[in-house]
Formats: sequence, structure tokens, C-alpha cells
Amino acid sequence: SMSAEVVAGGGDEMTGWWNNAEKRWWHPMAVKLLSRGPMPKHIAFVMDGNRRYARSNALGSVVKGHECGFKQLTKILEWCSELSVEEVTVYAFSIENFKRSEEEVSGLMRLAEEKFNLLLAESDKLSEGQIRFRFFGDLSLLSPRLRSLIAAITVRTKDYTKGTVNVCMPYTSTDEMARAIEKIRRGVQKGLIVEEQISEWLISRCLDSGDSTDPDLLIRTSGEKRLSDFLMYQISTTHLHFSPVMWPEFGFVDLCKALASYQYYHSDVRKTRARLDSNEPSEEERRQLEPFFEWIEEERWERLREWAELKEE
Repeated sequence: SMSAEVVAGGGDEMTGWWNNAEKRWWHPMAVKLLSRGPMPKHIAFVMDGNRRYARSNALGSVVKGHECGFKQLTKILEWCSELSVEEVTVYAFSIENFKRSEEEVSGLMRLAEEKFNLLLAESDKLSEGQIRFRFFGDLSLLSPRLRSLIAAITVRTKDYTKGTVNVCMPYTSTDEMARAIEKIRRGVQKGLIVEEQISEWLISRCLDSGDSTDPDLLIRTSGEKRLSDFLMYQISTTHLHFSPVMWPEFGFVDLCKALASYQYYHSDVRKTRARLDSNEPSEEERRQLEPFFEWIEEERWERLREWAELKEE
């Protein structure tokens, strides 16, 4: 599980990635109690409400709201770690968000750059924490600087084993599916797949989340009850929990409520999932597709290493 036994990073003016989570006296009891029930292995978050939080607290700019949202994310990652959640996926930036004001978009990109730089700079904490970071989305839409940072983090943490954080930016599910289909089209063109091999399973393996399990629980904050083109392919059997709380205020109690709701409905979710999981390919079919998957992976890592090297220069 995501270990967060890592020492504090930075003062208030510069929130680091580690040890921002405060603990109440009843915190260990809650963890113990929840851990007796079925726990989600993979939680997805739509971190909504940063802008509203900035406005209602008169923070002066929406970017300040996103800054508070980042601090909350670091706490959530730590709590998920304690609760033995193995994988967390967060919707950090939608491709649609590029349509927002120039001030907000560039402010968000600056914030991302600052935080990812910090993550790489605290490299001993990074290797101690052993959390693998991955990024889903169309990275070609980002600035070369941010892209090379993201690539460097991906390459640096790819063999870490204590948990996975998937950061979706800039991402939409529609775009992810279009890119998956494009990989398959090129695979057919290259003669690595024949049309008969194209299946729902193959498409799901070509998504950014190809080697992840589907989320068990999806949490959206700030009272909005919509999915905003997030992981649409992956959440057909996921338990959805909508919290009225704005993301920067989404605390441990709110996380516990979401987990309690997941536990209450868990057996329904499991039954549905078992019913839908039956269309897995045979060993032989998987073996035939290996050259295709190897080619995709090789291409992806080559591109990431190229981008990461731009950072070294």
C-alpha cells in the first residue's frame, strides 16, 4: 500500500508532497474499523470545487484555490496509503479546461510545474515513498517544459512498488478512447493484429489505464453529480459517491463516509463486476497479441525518455 512514512516538506509558503495530513485522536480507530470491511483497491477522484472555494473564502485568485486543492490532494494520498488503497487516479486537468481564462490556465500550469519540480527535487523522499506516478492524457498538448517534467517523473518512478498515483492531465475519456483506437489502427496497418483480434478487451488494454484494474470507487466533490468525461470506459461497475464538500475541504471524515458507502453497496458492485468480467481472452489469444503490446510499450517509453532528456539539457 502507498507508504507515506516520509518527512515533512517545506513550510506553508511551499507545500511539498509529503506529511501534510493532520491526525485526530480517533483517526487510528477509524482506520482500524474501516479496514475490517471490504476496502477499495483503486479510488478515482474528481477534485471539484477549488474555484468556488477560492471565491467563497475571498482568496483573491482561483489559482490560490487550486493551491489549496493540491495541499488537500497530498493529505488524501497519505490517508489512502494508511487505508491500504493501492491505486489512486485523479482528474487534474480536463482538455476542456483549456477553454478557461488565460490567467487560470497558465496559473494552473505554473502550479503543476512547481509541484512536479518539487517532487523530483525531493528525490530521496520519492524513493523512500516508492509511489509510482503515471500520467494519463494527451501530453502533447502541454508545454515542452511541463511535458519533460512529467516524463522524468514517470521514468524515475516506473519500478516503484508501494502504490500508484495516476494523474489525468490534460485528459478526457473521449480523447483517451480515440487514441486507443488509433493504436489499434496502426497495429493492424503494421500487421501486428488482424481485425478478428479486435475486441472490447483489446480496446481496454490500449487505454492509458491499460494495465490498471478499474476503479472500485469514484468520488466527486462539491455537490456536482456528473462525470465530466472522466474514465467513462473504466467505471461501468464502479461505485459512485458524490460529496457536497468542496475539494480543498474534503477531509478524513468525508473520505470515511465515501468508504462506508462503498462498503454498504460492495456486494452488489462485486456481483455486477463478476458478471461482466467473463469475456477475458484465452492464454493463446493473449500470447498472439504480445508483439503488438510490446511494440506499443516500446514506442511509449522511447517517447517518454526523449521528453525526459529535454529536461536534463
